[in-house]
Amino acid sequence: MPPFRRLLPFRSLLRFRSLTVSAATITAAVLVTVPGAGDAAAAPCGTQGNGSSLPFFDTGSLGSSGSPGSSGSLGSSGSGSGAAQGPQGPLPHFDNGVTRTVAWTTGPRSANRTFTRFGISGTDLGIAWDNGAGQTLLAFGDTFGDCTAPGRQWRHNVLLRTTDDDLTNGLTVPDGVPGDVHSGASVAADAPAFARQMIGAIGWSGVEVTTIPTSAIAIDGKQYLNYMSVRKWGLPGQWDTNFSATAVSSDNGQTWTTPPATIRVNAGVSLPIPEGWPSVHANDSKFQQAAYVKGHGDDDGWVYQFGTPNGRFGGAYLARFRPSDVLDLSRYHYWTGSGWSDSIDDIPGGSAGRVLPAPVTELSVAWSPFLNKYVMLHSPTTGVQMRTADHPEGPWSAPRLLVPGTLGLYAPMMLPQSPALTGTGPDLYFHGSRWDDYNVALVRTRLSR
Repeated sequence: MPPFRRLLPFRSLLRFRSLTVSAATITAAVLVTVPGAGDAAAAPCGTQGNGSSLPFFDTGSLGSSGSPGSSGSLGSSGSGSGAAQGPQGPLPHFDNGVTRTVAWTTGPRSANRTFTRFGISGTDLGIAWDNGAGQTLLAFGDTFGDCTAPGRQWRHNVLLRTTDDDLTNGLTVPDGVPGDVHSGASVAADAPAFARQMIGAIGWSGVEVTTIPTSAIAIDGKQYLNYMSVRKWGLPGQWDTNFSATAVSSDNGQTWTTPPATIRVNAGVSLPIPEGWPSVHANDSKFQQAAYVKGHGDDDGWVYQFGTPNGRFGGAYLARFRPSDVLDLSRYHYWTGSGWSDSIDDIPGGSAGRVLPAPVTELSVAWSPFLNKYVMLHSPTTGVQMRTADHPEGPWSAPRLLVPGTLGLYAPMMLPQSPALTGTGPDLYFHGSRWDDYNVALVRTRLSR
């Protein structure tokens, strides 16, 4: 089927997403392109007893709430084995003397036993950030529980918390406690062993199949999570987004709201938009996925946001803002290749405005006191790569391969309690997701000056 265009009213989209919008706020319509490519084939719940492989995000029996109500509490269904627990196998051993796999962070085989304790048989990403109060928060993407239950207990995203700062043998997550915003997970009293969904989605392929976190940061006691609204999965490494947005939490990630003014519509057009409305600029397509890092030294006082288009084949772009302006896109500045501009429209086309050429995928960026440089991890098909730079805008070094592509890791997300990021040693820890197991592993690499 050739690509076609669908007129999707913003008001309807935002109503479905349960954002706080006044009755007369959104009246414009945006033209979005929905390609005809088929969904990416994958099976996070593995091959079922009938020999069929469940497609990724088969929404035939799914709602968008991600609650366990349709399949019973996990206490009764999550204690089984076999197909219920998904396809996770033993952690692949890798140790080249510099980089090594440490332990599973998630999955039934992990020391955290996330299947029985949080209703997580499979998930990915594990985006980690310091909450500013002694905890590391961890945001995960599409998450599955009991693979034999209707809907596989799918949640679009979940959050875990930890105070573990000794990662030598893995990362430990404490139990979730209902009502406790500092416990290991956000859980309800009627399902204390089931991590709740953070941000909802419609759950319909071609409209909004899911919402996936891409980066997060703590500012002045609040948590800010950048996420993308995925409209449809395409060929491997390709997907289409409706928009990216920033959700905010005042209770340590327990609940989230999305101010409409933080939405960047992926429409490929620019429209004059009143203050407080979603942003509709052609260059918003360059910021559908994000990576935050706080500036250091000459860059101090700014928060930098790296942006990439939807999918895994775009280049990286750069914005910056004062911490107090995190929710005000009109006060962001953008790197043009030769300087900073207060208009996103000034990012030039082609390669001129990029800080890194394509392909740059699922970035994480941090300042390393050990190296006295910014460190970036990303994962093209060749494997997990690291680059360094003196400033966020670069120039960035040539990539150094940390993990070969044969290990099947993607989305490397650095952990802020790593010694290389706290200034106490050379070890840098990061999460890597492994598609075959559809779970998150902890990996350590030893940096060298």
